[in-house]
Amino acid sequence: MEDVSLTIRRLSPQEFALNAGPLVDIYISAMGYDPAIRDGRVYSWQREIIRPGFTALIAEDASGVLAVAYGFIGTPDSWWDRQLRLALQKRGGATEEEQEILRSYFEVAEIHVLPRMQGHGLGRELLKQLLWNAPGKWALLSTPEVPGESNRAFSLYRSMGFTDLVRHHQYPGDERPFAILKTQLPLS
Repeated sequence: MEDVSLTIRRLSPQEFALNAGPLVDIYISAMGYDPAIRDGRVYSWQREIIRPGFTALIAEDASGVLAVAYGFIGTPDSWWDRQLRLALQKRGGATEEEQEILRSYFEVAEIHVLPRMQGHGLGRELLKQLLWNAPGKWALLSTPEVPGESNRAFSLYRSMGFTDLVRHHQYPGDERPFAILKTQLPLS
């Protein structure tokens, strides 16, 4: 991180739930989503604090929160895990290695940086701290596909050792295809 006035701090689950609205605003801005989804996303994020291993971090400065990341242990009862299993099934089923991944992974549910702050190392620092001592043998995340992987998100994930698990997955409610990426823990 370039600016020493920036701080990264962990949020308690209660703090995360209380601040879900402004955190979702960062997500909407970073992903380019329609603000009409805000209330539904706030409700969803607030419910995720009960997930095993829930961990949340923010990056902030004197002006407020600039970035957010959170995750938890992947479990078969989550919507995202069901999407992951469906994607693997469509591809012909999970390989032995993929079955092992499904048994022990930490889901990076969200990691978002305000567009004006992207490219300053916030995402890297949040991801490093989120995955530090994360429960699980693997970390998984998804990101929208872009031609030639030519955006900051892909560059960050590749530089941190993430490789392909599934490509061109279509989530319900989003027209864009997504890549699901994996890396072994601990990060090297």
